[in-house]
Amino acid sequence: MPNTPISASLKRILPRGLYGRAALILILPVVVVQLVVSVAFLQRHFEGVTRQMTQNIVLEIDLLSDAIESAPPGAVQEAALAVAGPLALDLDWADRPESDRRIFYDLSGRVVISTLRENVPGVGPVDLSDLGRVRLALSTSAGPVEVAFDRRRVSASNPHQLLVLMMVTGLLMTLVAFVFLRNQLRPIRRMAIAAEAFGKGRVLPYRPSGATEVRAAGHAFLHMRERIERQREQRTLMLSGVSHDLRTPLTRLKLGLSMLPDDDETRAMQRDVDDMQVLTDAFLAFVRGVSSDEESAPCDPAELAATAVADFRRTGAEVDLTGAAAGPPVTLRAHAVRRALDNLIGNAVRYGRRAEVSVLRAGGRIVFRVEDDGPGIPEARREEAQRPFTRLDPARNQDRGSGAGLGLAIAADIARSHGGQLRLSDSERLGGLSAEIVLPEGR
Repeated sequence: MPNTPISASLKRILPRGLYGRAALILILPVVVVQLVVSVAFLQRHFEGVTRQMTQNIVLEIDLLSDAIESAPPGAVQEAALAVAGPLALDLDWADRPESDRRIFYDLSGRVVISTLRENVPGVGPVDLSDLGRVRLALSTSAGPVEVAFDRRRVSASNPHQLLVLMMVTGLLMTLVAFVFLRNQLRPIRRMAIAAEAFGKGRVLPYRPSGATEVRAAGHAFLHMRERIERQREQRTLMLSGVSHDLRTPLTRLKLGLSMLPDDDETRAMQRDVDDMQVLTDAFLAFVRGVSSDEESAPCDPAELAATAVADFRRTGAEVDLTGAAAGPPVTLRAHAVRRALDNLIGNAVRYGRRAEVSVLRAGGRIVFRVEDDGPGIPEARREEAQRPFTRLDPARNQDRGSGAGLGLAIAADIARSHGGQLRLSDSERLGGLSAEIVLPEGR
């Protein structure tokens, strides 16, 4: 199902981490329940109680109004006070509110005003600016009069207590649940860290813990790691034996060929032996690059590149260090990275006339870039070029050097073992191939 613009926007807004998503799953239902209960309480219970209490005071105001209307002209105020006193209504014939007034968060005040206007014909402006008092203007035959009384007679006292209790209880339960949730997610996080480190060639101590399912996943990870390490050790031992078994007959062949006459047949056989030696050395170098037991240690990438360039320049190769960004040391396997860098520089000077090396730091990554002026590699075949024992004869001139097609494969595997990658592109400066080893700066 294709992503719609709305779903894409939601994915950008929603948290990506496990902690964030678990907290969202935990907090969102609590907030929704709080809102639903609050709205239901305000609309049905609180407003209903306020309307009922206001209707009670309406009867008292009607009684006061009837007393004023039926009193003799000279005894209006005395008759009004005689009724208002027992009803706890305060009267003021001189001061009256001029307009309706209500604080914006006074939700019950809206119900009070509407109920008074619906049930008291002569009611005028109602002033609720003082949350403790209600003041309203009442029109009578003797003139307008202000009627004031306690706000608690028309509104429930402390209506916010239920809401505050709900919020405090919800926050407390959310906090308790989050603590338990964090304890359950911590083993998953530790397993993820151990798996990521193992993918980068490091073995971190890890002990399964947490829920039953998390423990099962942890034990499965440990068994997988043990099998991979055992297979790697077996492969290393096997190849060490192959190295010992092949080097001895190759040495005997070389010795025997050196004692034969120097003719075309002998030289052809010597080339075959040399090719076998190159293939054996290249294959063993590939295995050492992948199965290296070297420990990661802090080193300076700029110094590493400068040393590699200096070693190649001593052999007469035209290699230049065009840029090396300064920065703090980076934790990596220096010998493995140096082997990958040597392979890239060796390919560059083999298939081109000159090469340029640079070290960049950007976005938390270290980039070792090697550019040459050779024929390059077509974009469609760059992924294929990183596979072991791959020779792209049409793209890279076979006559410029010998090899087993493992240079880029070794560099790619070493980059992946550091959590990085090998990127191939066209060189803008020299017009040939640009090979970049991209490694994370923080390991």
